[in-house]
Amino acid sequence: MHSLLGGPPRVVNIGLAGFARDLAQNSVAVVQVDWRPPSKYASLLAPRIDAIERANAEALARVLAADPWLAGVRRAGELIPALDAELLILHAGPPIEWARMCGPLRGAVCGAIVYEGWACDLAAAEALAARGGVRFAPNHHFGAVGPMTGITTRSQPLLVIQNRTADNRALCAINEGLGKVMRFGGNDAEVLARLAWLRDEFAPLLDAALRASGGIALNPLIARGLAMGDEMHQRNVACTSLLLRALAPHLARAASGTPLARALEFIAGNDQFFLNVAMAMAKSMLDPTQGIAECTVVTAMARNGTDFGIRVSALGERWFTAPVEMPQGLYFPGYSAADANPDMGDSAILETAGLGAFAMAAAPAVAGFVGAGGFADALAYSRAMSELTVGRNARWPIPALEFAGTPSGVDIRRVVETGIAPAINTGIAHRRAGVGQVGAGVARAPLACFEQALAAFANAG
Repeated sequence: MHSLLGGPPRVVNIGLAGFARDLAQNSVAVVQVDWRPPSKYASLLAPRIDAIERANAEALARVLAADPWLAGVRRAGELIPALDAELLILHAGPPIEWARMCGPLRGAVCGAIVYEGWACDLAAAEALAARGGVRFAPNHHFGAVGPMTGITTRSQPLLVIQNRTADNRALCAINEGLGKVMRFGGNDAEVLARLAWLRDEFAPLLDAALRASGGIALNPLIARGLAMGDEMHQRNVACTSLLLRALAPHLARAASGTPLARALEFIAGNDQFFLNVAMAMAKSMLDPTQGIAECTVVTAMARNGTDFGIRVSALGERWFTAPVEMPQGLYFPGYSAADANPDMGDSAILETAGLGAFAMAAAPAVAGFVGAGGFADALAYSRAMSELTVGRNARWPIPALEFAGTPSGVDIRRVVETGIAPAINTGIAHRRAGVGQVGAGVARAPLACFEQALAAFANAG
């Protein structure tokens, strides 16, 4: 005992590698032993383990083989016929009815109803929604995604991302810009006027430029963005600039004068313009992994301000939900956690694909912006998230991690076994409609969603 205590500590860490990393950072000699206690489902899954590993490898292979392109812009009703067939509003997250919607989502719904001409003012719009005059459904049910409230209606222009490998597409509205916007529940005349401009002037010009360009390949653009400090959820400065550079000549050939100037100013003045492109790209990569028998890979994570939901490959279109959590982060001057709405948006599809918080090591500036710490903390987030995935995406290397690819393929088994909840970089909305963004932070996916999904998977075998 005297010899043991007389020298510097020497540690054998069994289990979570995070403890070993902390010790190593403090110059403690440590040996890491990768071991996890088996979950209560381990014995049930043991006879299926080879089939599960093969299925998960297939899911990862489909993600890595994806070749997403930004192909064009079209009216939502043309792309999703159900929007033209009835009074239907798509929203972020798993299914929810009007009575359970949070303030920002209700505000965005009312604004969308007025925007579509289904009611003359916001009061009439609220009455229409409350009496069941409008049907609601998740974006994910129609091959689409949307940030924050995620509202999608028939007249909106949608970005079209084509995955050329699997020949599938995914859709997302155009990012409205900063300030008072519908995705944060905004619904006044300024918000509706901007949406009308996007529909009537900007979208046709952007579509013409994209068609003239032949489309924009997104895999190489994402790789460059990661090398330039983006993680594609809260920081899109580099990718927005790269996209604008690629589009500018074609925009200039498609328009001139004031329309061209407005378009260029709009993209250049909106650092989050690329966010919606990245979201649809991530969905286009993950949708081909849906429905693989014995696959435990998560195909979607989404939240609506009330519930958090996930979908799992082998379990089809079923949602596994739990109450959504509050983000932990930093608030703009004049606001605090008392003003915040619980987390919302389809943008967690980025983390599902290996970006956002999973790639925070590429964007240490984001760690400070969302209150997650400094550079070491950004590295720790990406390393911790890699413990939840079945592999890495070598097409998206992170320089700070010796050019290792972003963690890819969230496995419900690993989440449950480690007890590590997936992290999500996120904006924080005010709990009242129309106020807008009040901060930014990191949210955690509720472990209950993954526990429910694993129980359903184990019992389905």
